[in-house]
Amino acid sequence: MHIQIVLFDGFDPLDVVAPFEVLHAGAVASGGAVGVELVSAEGPREVVGGTGGLALRATAALDPARADVLVVPGASGPVGDPGAATDEDAAEPTIPVLLGRTLSTELPALLGAAMADPTTTVATVCGGSLVLALAGLLEGRRATCHHLGLDLLDATGAHAVRARVVDDGDLVTGAGVTSGLDLGLYLLEREVGPRIAHAVEELFAYERRGTVWRARGPVPAAF
Repeated sequence: MHIQIVLFDGFDPLDVVAPFEVLHAGAVASGGAVGVELVSAEGPREVVGGTGGLALRATAALDPARADVLVVPGASGPVGDPGAATDEDAAEPTIPVLLGRTLSTELPALLGAAMADPTTTVATVCGGSLVLALAGLLEGRRATCHHLGLDLLDATGAHAVRARVVDDGDLVTGAGVTSGLDLGLYLLEREVGPRIAHAVEELFAYERRGTVWRARGPVPAAF
């Protein structure tokens, strides 16, 4: 299973590093059944995140044809107005502005190609699902994101679910920033097996939070 984690200008480092470390540990625990790399739409380059100028290096180009799983992070910066994705007036770019800037890159087209391929799973952490939503790629899909962005997620035509991780088939989304740990472990469990996921949980001394939402079982009655 080959996994590409996407970097874009202003990305949230924890959204990237948490799943990267989990998935890399899964690669070791599985004897190489998992491969993970950092990529960008522009190819190999240093990409500056939105937290104190922390930069990570993309070692390859985002390539939906090569990836079994793509992981898209959110952005880091002042919260701002979640509905103001085109407001560039702030001295420091807000999270909505940083997410909105991805629309002028090659990222939406590449993610669209991945979403159109049922053999590729697209996963997101925190505001990463808003990158997809702003590009018009989540209409009718069940997804989650940071709680401050759930209304915007609904406004784009997606169906927001208040859950830590939402599994909608070839779309798996995580909620707040630290959900990258839970998302990575769930991907290991789903794609490689629960024994590998459990081994990584033990290594990191971390227990997953919440129930993974799936469209299975009876529809709950109203409380």
